[in-house]
Amino acid sequence: MTTSASAPRPFTLSDFDFELPPELIAQHPAAQRSGSRLLDGSSPAVVDRIFHELPSLLNAGDLLVFNDTKVVKARIFGEKATGGKLELLIERVLPGHQVVAHMKVSKKPLVGGKMFMMGGAQNGGFDATLLGRWPDENGQLFHLQLSDEPHALMEKHGHVPLPPYIEHTDTAEDAQRYQTVFARAPGAVAAPTAALHFDEALLAQLEARGVQRASVTLHVGAGTFQPVKTENIAEHTMHREWYEVPEATQQAIAECKSLGGKVVAVGTTTVRTLESWAKFGQASGDTQIFITPGFEFKVVDRLITNFHLPKSTLMMLVSAFAGYEHIMGLYRHAIANQYRFFSYGDAMLLTRTTMD
Repeated sequence: MTTSASAPRPFTLSDFDFELPPELIAQHPAAQRSGSRLLDGSSPAVVDRIFHELPSLLNAGDLLVFNDTKVVKARIFGEKATGGKLELLIERVLPGHQVVAHMKVSKKPLVGGKMFMMGGAQNGGFDATLLGRWPDENGQLFHLQLSDEPHALMEKHGHVPLPPYIEHTDTAEDAQRYQTVFARAPGAVAAPTAALHFDEALLAQLEARGVQRASVTLHVGAGTFQPVKTENIAEHTMHREWYEVPEATQQAIAECKSLGGKVVAVGTTTVRTLESWAKFGQASGDTQIFITPGFEFKVVDRLITNFHLPKSTLMMLVSAFAGYEHIMGLYRHAIANQYRFFSYGDAMLLTRTTMD
């Protein structure tokens, strides 16, 4: 589908709100990854499908682009020297056993203060020393020095950082299913959830159909769940995430476009990565790209995505991509037909609108 849209009207935060029955928030994944539902919104005739039907909706020469980031067990519990309980959510690993993290604690420790995670280094855990704020002295995140290698510590002591709307504590099932089957690069604190629907059998079927595959990396941060607090959405400051578009993926995109194929982004994180590369000309680095209606897409033709939180930046992104009225209609259909929402929920397939 290629539709035409007039210049976008000014949107406010309230435009992206909707009523969602709490029972539609998926608390556990579908029994089988590709057995979830797929709302085919790629044309005006909306069709209810199962995700394993995806190969029939793509063509030979199309290019699926996945985010190959790997979710790390970034949530770790500990206490201050005073005995006060705290929780770290490690957002980014820096050289020299240093990290950047969110901190949940009743009273923040002073710079130089030591925290004892999982009992501290003397009791089988590890120590964390506060170095300051990040990325500057006014930053919302905290810069910490750990007593050992961060990835090893997270794997040993950490918990899967499930989204705030999932109400159970993490389990062995979450360690497996809140991770894509092709996760490669450790660094995310939230899964690229549209890709959770792909299993090895489905990937094989897509390959047999002639659908090509490429990867980017964007380490999804906890800011993906950060609410927009300003009614004027232009006043919202996006969170910062690290991304990379490998040379092989750049070449695959160029070849796909030259042969008339469609670039199909798997997830909004892939969209943000590809469009950051196209807009700013950088194949790697940090991005704070904020995609709202009126954005000019340069790379992505089609999008596979889950259903997103009301009033979220991701609702704005999909509205920019497929058209606001179309998206709101799809959400009304999904709610009326009992689709499962958010990270462990169902998916939809979208086609980009064309601006006049």
